[in-house]
Amino acid sequence: IYFDKESGYKISKFYEGSRNADPKDTKEMSRCMELLKSLHDKHIQVGHSFDIAERIKYYTELCKESGGISFEDVSFVQKNMKILLDVLDKMKSQTCLCHIDSVADNFIITADNRVKLIDWEYAGMQDPHIDIAMFCIYAGYDRKQADELMDLYFEGKCEKMTRIKIYAYMAVSGMLWSNWCEYKRTLGVDFGEYSLMQYRYAKDFYRIVQEELAKEEK
Repeated sequence: IYFDKESGYKISKFYEGSRNADPKDTKEMSRCMELLKSLHDKHIQVGHSFDIAERIKYYTELCKESGGISFEDVSFVQKNMKILLDVLDKMKSQTCLCHIDSVADNFIITADNRVKLIDWEYAGMQDPHIDIAMFCIYAGYDRKQADELMDLYFEGKCEKMTRIKIYAYMAVSGMLWSNWCEYKRTLGVDFGEYSLMQYRYAKDFYRIVQEELAKEEK
């Protein structure tokens, strides 16, 4: 209804009786992925992008200025993320308007059973497959659950290299939000287990990507 680009204040319609989508409900996830794919399939072009490498660097620098990152092996993990970012640069096939914060809490089911995608704060040009990764890591999905979500989005036709690319996005996105949490911690806001979960995505899915790429090379 109203948005002020200088202050960021907005007024939006309230959907009476709406609720967040349930990431454990397969039918609802199918509808959410159908809506997400319909956004990507429109190939909307805008004048700004979401650069995940730049954002990781940005929050890393903020952390350094305010006390550093608390994880002991962060230097090692950061090097691995640079490797994955290089891999993703080579795998990126297309860009379009992406939501970026496409998590279950931002898909709402209205009282009349429609699915709406809200909260476009981070939206910008990116590889659409990052939106699938973002959903997975916020929902706390393991690899099997992530694969199942990919199958819903691609209607059972997800190519192997696309799957690997989404794993890579899960890793680097985990690093991004882990850094974000670390910076917020220096401001007195502690996200607890969520921060550690995101850091684990960076480590675990880096390993998964390397294992899967090694198989492809054989």
